[in-house]
Amino acid sequence: MNLWLGILVGLKEIAAHKFRSALTMLGIILGVASLVGMFSLVAGMTRGWQATLREVGGLEKVTVIDQAPPKEQEHLAEVSPGRTMVDVEAIRANCPLIETVSPEVDLGGATIVRGAKSHRPRQVVGATQSFLEVNTHAVEHGRFITDLDLERCQPVCVIGTRVRDELFTPAAVPLGETISINDRAFTIVGLLRYYESEPARKRREAGAPDTAAVRAEQRRSSGGGRGQRMGNWFDWKNNIVILPLTTMQATFKSGAVSNDLPDVRLTYLNLRVADVSRLDQAIQQVKNVLLVTHRGVEDFGFNTQENWADRINEQTSNALRTGGLIASISLVVGGIGIMNIMLASISERIREIGIRKAVGARPRDIFAQVLAESIVLAVLGGMAGLAVAFALVKVLGWLAPFEFSPVVRPGAMLVSFLFSAGVGAVAGLYPAWKAARLDPIVALRYE
Repeated sequence: MNLWLGILVGLKEIAAHKFRSALTMLGIILGVASLVGMFSLVAGMTRGWQATLREVGGLEKVTVIDQAPPKEQEHLAEVSPGRTMVDVEAIRANCPLIETVSPEVDLGGATIVRGAKSHRPRQVVGATQSFLEVNTHAVEHGRFITDLDLERCQPVCVIGTRVRDELFTPAAVPLGETISINDRAFTIVGLLRYYESEPARKRREAGAPDTAAVRAEQRRSSGGGRGQRMGNWFDWKNNIVILPLTTMQATFKSGAVSNDLPDVRLTYLNLRVADVSRLDQAIQQVKNVLLVTHRGVEDFGFNTQENWADRINEQTSNALRTGGLIASISLVVGGIGIMNIMLASISERIREIGIRKAVGARPRDIFAQVLAESIVLAVLGGMAGLAVAFALVKVLGWLAPFEFSPVVRPGAMLVSFLFSAGVGAVAGLYPAWKAARLDPIVALRYE
């Protein structure tokens, strides 16, 4: 039997029983819509998590951390100078796979005062120009630290928007203003841009109140870094003050002088690799260099964002498996409905099948016709389900306007559609087999 003829007959049967066909396709429609909706929700959450990972510095960021040396080297712990600028220069000179190095010194527990207002930021850090690139910060107003600031130990600073809000007004651009950090005067030369999660941004744009619950949710939906908890990442980026590294060392004497050398211990040593695919090789290069500068003592380790990326992939896979299984049940139910209606259709058309066989139709022709009708039902239901899926995604966005926006992807739509067509084909196999096996004589005598 010609395939197109089978499809045409299937369409005529659907048209002849519109209401019954619509009810039959309803299960497929709901199944496809729920499957696409589930894919869209997971894709939206994954996109939000990945955006936060990029704010952390992405997979390219590596942090050199302090750690206890191996047991066999415990007696040599005092020999190592720790993380210093010597490490920074050595890495820059001998690690071609490292794109940028950011040495940083944290003041810790600083209080900032302007007039009658005071504030304790999450961090006051001394840094160089590479701080922006490695930690994915951006200056919105003014400038960042320059070579001249570092050479002259200038008393200047760059602040985050949370610090600005606490000491000035939320809309202020306080360039040139003076603030006091632990009783030392500093001039503001730059203001970082505002960082927020997608749910927080949507709340702000909608004018939703900034309640304690909302702020807690924002912290939960954000990412983490520098040993901070994941939920504190955006708050950390907004609630920071950055000074020239040399100014921090000269003004506050931050860092412990090592072995009477004119160098200062670094609180953080962050790196940015040039190629993520060669991350392990880059870390090995840095390890080899640090073993030399630390006099053979392995009192350091490495933190990467790979664990966080793995958690994102794991959570995505779990959500897809769980949600996909639940949504697939609707499609299976729709397939059962198609099988049921095709069996009923065969019972109504036994004499017609007998006549076709009597005039020369082969069993495989009957089989192909019934199977084509079943697939046509599933395909039409799948197409309608895709249209309903778009409406469902809009409704989900309306019901939860401040969450991660669902993302409808062509791949998810294609998988859902092909799954619905496959369900229709499987559901039509038994009715088609049953129709093909009918005895034409018995069928002709059927009343």
